Amino acid sequence: MAEKREEKAQGRESRELSPWRPFGDFEQWLTPWEGLFPRRRLFEELFRDFPARSRAFVPAVELSENDQSYTITVEIPGVNKEDVHVDLQEGMLVIHGEKKSEREEKKERGRYIERSYGSFSRSFTLPADANAERLDASFRDGVLKIVVPRSEAAKPRQIAIKG
Repeated sequence: MAEKREEKAQGRESRELSPWRPFGDFEQWLTPWEGLFPRRRLFEELFRDFPARSRAFVPAVELSENDQSYTITVEIPGVNKEDVHVDLQEGMLVIHGEKKSEREEKKERGRYIERSYGSFSRSFTLPADANAERLDASFRDGVLKIVVPRSEAAKPRQIAIKG
C-alpha cells in the first residue's frame, strides 16, 4: 500500500485494476488496539447501528486482465438489466443499482430469509493505461461483464533491432 502511495507521489501511476476501498486496509487501523479489544468485537461495535448490516447486498466481483484489456465481472442474480447502471467519471468506474424484493404481503406463520435486497454500489479505479472511451458492458443471466481495453500506446510491442 505504501509503495502505491509513493509511486503516485513520484508521478507514476499503478497499472493494475483495483476496487475502490474507502477504508483502505482496515486491519492496519486495528493494530494499536489489538491488546485492548478483540478485533471482531471492535468491528461490530463500530458498525452496530449501521442499517441492515447483515442484509446488505454486495455483489461478488471478479477482476482479470490480459495484454489487450481489463475485465470486470459482477454477479447480480435476481437483478433486472434496467436496475443496473454503469457510470464513468474521472477514471472511476461505478456500478450501482438495486435488487428489489419480490415479497408478497401474506399472513405467514414464519419466515427465514438469507437472501439480501437493497441498493448496491461497487467502485473501481481504472489504471492509467485503460481506454475508457472504448469501454463495453454486457448483461446476461444475472452477470454484468465490463471490458475496458488497454490503450494502443500501452500495449506491449516488439522492437526490431537494426544491425
